[in-house]
Amino acid sequence: MIRLHHCHQTRSMRSLWLLHEIGIDFELLVYPFDKTLREEPYRSLNPTGRVPTLEIDGAIVTESGAIAEVLCERFPQAGLGRDPGDAERIAWLNWVHFAETISQHTAALTQQHVALYEDHMRSPIVMQLEAKRLAKTLRTVEEGLKGDYLLSSFSAADIGVGQAVYMAGHFVELDAFKVLSAWFARLQARPAYQKSLPDGPGLYAKDFYAPWDIPS
Repeated sequence: MIRLHHCHQTRSMRSLWLLHEIGIDFELLVYPFDKTLREEPYRSLNPTGRVPTLEIDGAIVTESGAIAEVLCERFPQAGLGRDPGDAERIAWLNWVHFAETISQHTAALTQQHVALYEDHMRSPIVMQLEAKRLAKTLRTVEEGLKGDYLLSSFSAADIGVGQAVYMAGHFVELDAFKVLSAWFARLQARPAYQKSLPDGPGLYAKDFYAPWDIPS
């Protein structure tokens, strides 16, 4: 049995996308992005009250990078992982986990623009700093792309980083990164990517959130 606990437009999107790419049967439970995640029965699965949570054969996995490794090892026939000893194994692992480096900045910006409801709670300085830091991570992807995909062929590395870029696009204009934008367009054309998009209200009410100006 495979069951994914998911919130639209969060890190769990990369796990959902990966499951669709693998093409296996699984159960999907979708939650609102609210206190439901901190209450029972979900709290017993993931005490931190975050997503994703994957239940697989009686085990529970709660980190998206670990979920990618588990699923790629469990279903090697999908060709989305890189086995130990493969020449691309180290690069694959690095990109899979680099998705979190990108997402730490999108999480900070999501908090500033979305989660904090009162304007006096928000910081224009934090918004500007995090947007610049986020853009720096996108530059790393831009410079790391040497072909159509991050490695010699499409893999879970593209899924993890691609989902992080999807979230980053709400805070940084992707058009400034020509190579990245072309790669991301290839990912967006994949049916499994499209299946992982929200089919209802998601976390972001707007397509783009610009940093606030710093008061003079």
